[in-house]
Amino acid sequence: QVQLVESGGGLVQAGGSLRLSCAASGRSISAYAMGWFRQAPGKEREFVAGISWSGNRISYAESVKGRFTMSRDNVKNTVYLQMTSLKPEDTAIYYCAARPAIGRSYIALSAYEYDYWGQGTQVTVSS
Repeated sequence: QVQLVESGGGLVQAGGSLRLSCAASGRSISAYAMGWFRQAPGKEREFVAGISWSGNRISYAESVKGRFTMSRDNVKNTVYLQMTSLKPEDTAIYYCAARPAIGRSYIALSAYEYDYWGQGTQVTVSS
């Protein structure tokens, strides 16, 4: 079992930045593909970013490309999401997710592919 705990959310003005962290426990995530998803009120959960276990491959949703950066530290058992140039439409609950990697460069893009989820952290961007 992998337990995931997100932190770093909050209220920020448009154009601002936040850094989300996802701390894992229970098992090393070094062999897990990791992802960030978000869910706004009344909307479905959507993919934000995903990273392979090795960190050699990262994928982003078109809506966040160039503004968000995902990274991982397998020694600290933590993944991060650096968010810059935030927009009101980025307002959502952000979730961290994990699943055993299939290969070195494997990234899971769909929520149903993930086995473990955190409780989420709220990000609110004011205009």
